[in-house]
Amino acid sequence: MPRQPVYEQIISDVIASIQSGTLHPGDKLPSIAELCEQYRASPTPIRFALRILDERGWIEVHQGKGSFVAAKPPA
Repeated sequence: MPRQPVYEQIISDVIASIQSGTLHPGDKLPSIAELCEQYRASPTPIRFALRILDERGWIEVHQGKGSFVAAKPPA
């Protein structure tokens, strides 16, 4: 079975955490550096995953402040 790309794993993990109630609207996600360490990946796939999550309405990225769970994430 082919291994899932890192960015897809991050997207899946964040969505699962929001849906399960582990992450709540307004909660701050770990920094890119922390996510790099957690997933043992470079910043590029981390930024890509965060951009996709932002475009899909799951999170809000605020330059210089971090990434936060959206006030009204998709159901």
